[in-house]
Amino acid sequence: MAPEQDFYGVLGVTSSATPDQIKRAYRKLAKKWHPDANPNDKTAGERFKGITEAYAVLSDAKKRKQYDDLRKYGAFSRSGPRSPGPGRRPGGTGTAGGQRFEEMDFGDLSGGLGGLGDLFSSIFGGGADKKKGGTERGESVETVVSIPFRVAALGGKVPIAVPVTEACGTCGGSGAAPGATLTTCPECKGSGTISFGYGGFAVKRPCPQCRGRGKVAAQACPTCQGSGEVRVERRLMINVPPGTDTGTKIRLKGHGPRGTGGAAAGDLMVAFQVEPDRFFQREGLDVHCTVPINIAQAMLGTKLKVRTLDGKHVVLRVPAGTQAGRKFRIKGQGVEKGGERGDQIVEVQVEVPAKLSPEQEAMVKSFADAAGLKY
Repeated sequence: MAPEQDFYGVLGVTSSATPDQIKRAYRKLAKKWHPDANPNDKTAGERFKGITEAYAVLSDAKKRKQYDDLRKYGAFSRSGPRSPGPGRRPGGTGTAGGQRFEEMDFGDLSGGLGGLGDLFSSIFGGGADKKKGGTERGESVETVVSIPFRVAALGGKVPIAVPVTEACGTCGGSGAAPGATLTTCPECKGSGTISFGYGGFAVKRPCPQCRGRGKVAAQACPTCQGSGEVRVERRLMINVPPGTDTGTKIRLKGHGPRGTGGAAAGDLMVAFQVEPDRFFQREGLDVHCTVPINIAQAMLGTKLKVRTLDGKHVVLRVPAGTQAGRKFRIKGQGVEKGGERGDQIVEVQVEVPAKLSPEQEAMVKSFADAAGLKY
């Protein structure tokens, strides 16, 4: 994501938003813009990527503070990059509008302004991961995966499809058509970077014309249109830990976007969204369910077969005179996590016939009279 992007604006929250407000905003937007929910919208993937990247920074207290520190220096000014003006050229220092610009390469800067370069690198994945020769480890991204209630409770495996960017197979990442010649980029003069002014200092950014390669092709690759990258869908089978809650995350190392110059790929953070179940509800390690019984069973008592999380059934004895709403506890049939296991709580719901035949009504009245019940 470009550093001038306002992460608070992406999530639709203010800079004073609480962690809970940020989380709620993220979940709402992630659900709306998830690529699986927008199969015909080509922009959904990028929107979702931007949302998850913004949340990755703002949900981390340390990264959020670093990001807020950067904003104080004007690195995320709404005015955006300034075009090179008189007295200032891309890649250099000078003045624009009477203001002196000090050039800073956030990828390499380790001092000045209290280590501003280190802050920038720690947030956006640059600098600290850069290797010699222009290589850089891929960034970490996050995706939200919906999982069935029972899989979340008991653990298991689920398939996921993750949209990722990979090197184009046709051009090998160069962006050039097969056989096309490569020349030095006229915009950055082969350096791969240009400078933009931000609130009193200049920031080096990858050259938009050559995409940081320093070379441009006489003819763009027909497969990737010169970007050197293609968007593909990677299918994975992932393990869901037992006792997983909504919001639980796991890290899949090396399954994120590819690195540059042959560097390692980034990581994929998977955040789980637990789907509701028609029978069970979870409260901590306990699971709750409601079982209907008729009025005769409530009055006379009965035995019920109750389904448990693992799909088996246990026999529950309901004593005579059971009232509606009474709860029974089945020990050890809840969620297991960290060596502990909860119980299953069964609530009885007494169902009363909505309509009686004349004969049935007469029998009920007779019983009521004998029992001294008013009606």
